[in-house]
Amino acid sequence: MALNLTIDKGEFFGFIGPNGAGKSTTIRLLLGLISPTSGNAQILGNDIQKEKQTILQHVGYLPSEAAFYPGMKVKEVLSLSAALRKKNCTKEAQKLCERLELDPSRKVDELSFGNRKKVSIVCALQSTPSLLILDEPTGGLDPLMQREFFEILKEQNQQGATIFLSSHVLSEIQRNCTRAAIIREGSIIACDSVDTLAKTNAKRITVHGHVNLEGLEGVRDRIHANGTIRFLYSGNWNRLLQTLSAGSISDLTISEPDLEEIFLHYYERAGDPV
Repeated sequence: MALNLTIDKGEFFGFIGPNGAGKSTTIRLLLGLISPTSGNAQILGNDIQKEKQTILQHVGYLPSEAAFYPGMKVKEVLSLSAALRKKNCTKEAQKLCERLELDPSRKVDELSFGNRKKVSIVCALQSTPSLLILDEPTGGLDPLMQREFFEILKEQNQQGATIFLSSHVLSEIQRNCTRAAIIREGSIIACDSVDTLAKTNAKRITVHGHVNLEGLEGVRDRIHANGTIRFLYSGNWNRLLQTLSAGSISDLTISEPDLEEIFLHYYERAGDPV
């Protein structure tokens, strides 16, 4: 894999790609968990190979899946994580546990996957690091906890933390990030503001009724269901209006496509079958 990526201090940056695109591999390279075969990278001005320990002192990392020492209580895991940083994080850990509804007196072995994810979140955030690297962070969290989690991230971002959010849940990127990169097979195929990435000449058309779209250029992703036709359209608008007027329509909606549809567009353009 080979990619070129720069993230500015204080950004809330999204890293988008399906499973297997290279998101976790990129993160492991940045954190020194695996070694690159070529190239170089810096985090907070420090070389990822020569100054790894310095980097890790200022980074909070949340892996997609975390394992803990068996038999430990949550509070012991949090204390160990803080001790490794040589920092007293008691107050911040207590506040995070309360907001995430995590009982620190329970043993980690007894926790559900979602609650173990909460332990990982507190470990990553309790030291208020300068950079947060989050790999698929919301797996296992219910919708209310996901909302609270992103509220916490926004607060830390407003206080100056840089956030690198890796996810295949595109709505998370669209709601929370200001800029994002799309990765495919270890290469960046697009990188821009989320607003710019979501802009396209195509519109999402929803037609209630009957219309013949055969031969109309610019139609893709067409879906027929229960008297409703949905499709993306990027062709000649006069031709579309002529085609629609020839049909029998009870309702018509024209809207912007969501980021998921744009994401699929980028992958199609890059040559992936989707």
